[in-house]
Amino acid sequence: MGNRRRVAERRRTTKPAVLGGMIAVVAAGAGFAVYAVADGGAAADERTSAAADHKAVKTGPLSAAEVHTAATAFLTAWQQGRTAEAADATNDASAATTLLTGVAKDARLTGVTLTPGAATGAKVPFSVKATVSYDKLSKPLTYGSSLTVVRRASDGKPLVDWHSSVVQPDLQDGDTLVTGASGTPPVKALDRDGGELTAAKYPSLGPVLDGLRAKYGKTAGGKAGIELRVVRGKASQKAELSDKTLVALSQGTPGTVHTTLNPTLQAAAEQQVNKQEKASVVVVRPSTGEILAVANSGHGFNVGFQGSLAPGSTMKIVTSTMLFEKNLITPDASHPCPKTYKVAGWTFHNDDNSEIKKGTFRQSFGASCNNAFIDFAPKLSNDDLTKEAQQVYGLGMDNWAIGVPSFDGSVPVQSGAQMGASLIGQGAVRMNPLNMASVAATVETGSFHQPYLVAPSVDHRTLAKAARTMSAKTQSQLKDVMKFTADYGTAAKAMAGMSGDYGAKTGSAEVDGQKKPNGWFTAYKGDLAAAGVVQAGGHGGDTAGPIVAALLKTGG
Repeated sequence: MGNRRRVAERRRTTKPAVLGGMIAVVAAGAGFAVYAVADGGAAADERTSAAADHKAVKTGPLSAAEVHTAATAFLTAWQQGRTAEAADATNDASAATTLLTGVAKDARLTGVTLTPGAATGAKVPFSVKATVSYDKLSKPLTYGSSLTVVRRASDGKPLVDWHSSVVQPDLQDGDTLVTGASGTPPVKALDRDGGELTAAKYPSLGPVLDGLRAKYGKTAGGKAGIELRVVRGKASQKAELSDKTLVALSQGTPGTVHTTLNPTLQAAAEQQVNKQEKASVVVVRPSTGEILAVANSGHGFNVGFQGSLAPGSTMKIVTSTMLFEKNLITPDASHPCPKTYKVAGWTFHNDDNSEIKKGTFRQSFGASCNNAFIDFAPKLSNDDLTKEAQQVYGLGMDNWAIGVPSFDGSVPVQSGAQMGASLIGQGAVRMNPLNMASVAATVETGSFHQPYLVAPSVDHRTLAKAARTMSAKTQSQLKDVMKFTADYGTAAKAMAGMSGDYGAKTGSAEVDGQKKPNGWFTAYKGDLAAAGVVQAGGHGGDTAGPIVAALLKTGG
């Protein structure tokens, strides 16, 4: 990673108007009673604009009074069951009407009580209490949510910015809430030793357990219970999000699904990721592809399996495979790494503007010197890296079947400067820890074994295969440079004390608008391979490295 020109990653942002005033209201019978208002009245800097023959349109920041009035109108109408009125208090009345109607009709929520908290600018948190009822069954439901007030562009009227998550935070736009016999029976997921896997014991596994139920619930021998569930819409299904149970009125009878997870490694992975914010790690067995552990410090989305992030310099493993196979370089060949290198008008830099004037390719790999890789760009075709990733490492083919939703990586064909950036894991290249653990595993064995969480014999699915294996010579060269990196290069600190057959590669991936890069680390030791990322953590050797190395040592 260096201070090369950054490749922008589009990030959706929401920028609500903010004012320091705060409101606090409580539910009182069917409506709300104001008990404190600060900074009430119109904002001092509120402006108006008008065309000669049009009504004046309010602009500028929202006042505390406006936020309070809009939020109260929406929450009061919702609590009292006046769906149309509540929907009209939002900026998308049609979508709001559909979902709010379903809360009573399909979700079967009664006795809804909404209690707002103190506003922060235009954002108002609130708690929800209700009863979920189905036939003679009922259970209480309590959760927290929030809404944001915005101005309508046409007339400046303050309205609730509508998203399905206002009703329930687990909802994505287009999702619904439904109470009834669940379409999919529950499952009891077991580790490789027969122990039960639960989100209470392993917090990272929440999305994984949802995925296992969605995939195997109907065939695992269970019986559906009565539940309040988040039922995913088309957009969520496209993103491979599974339905989610919020309340179980009756448990049903779970079926059993056996996984490949190792309880010792899973527990250790959970512990390790909690040492960093936004950390994820995956451990696999190179000889078989079995997934032994997956953990994320954030439990709402499984970055380990489904993340789509630039992998930074860990991608140089794939790039080096291509260079070795094309006989463009060998580990001990003299190959200086210039301080800068220009491709199609872009000037690439090394980390800290460093350079290696007289050194070998092995040293450049170990130091993760960017331009020792980018300067091969003129000798490569635009699709060379894509072919290497697909044909040898099984990446980017969209055909992995691990047992739960996953992203298989992406290495699109690029040209010019973007192709040069791809060589060092930037540009449009996207990976996750599962993909990069598989890369290290492929180096260890010399051939790709598609990772899997549930044995293919359970449902007779076909695992993905790579078109070819690397030669013994190429594998030896890769192990050479990765061993050097683990002993003397950027991975040496994390891998200190390792013995036997091992190798590693660090990575840092710049993200537009992010102060620190994402830190990556992938390594193998014997019949274990692991990869991790710490988002916005800094250099991979310092952040993700200790996580990965600790798991390799735990596993033997």
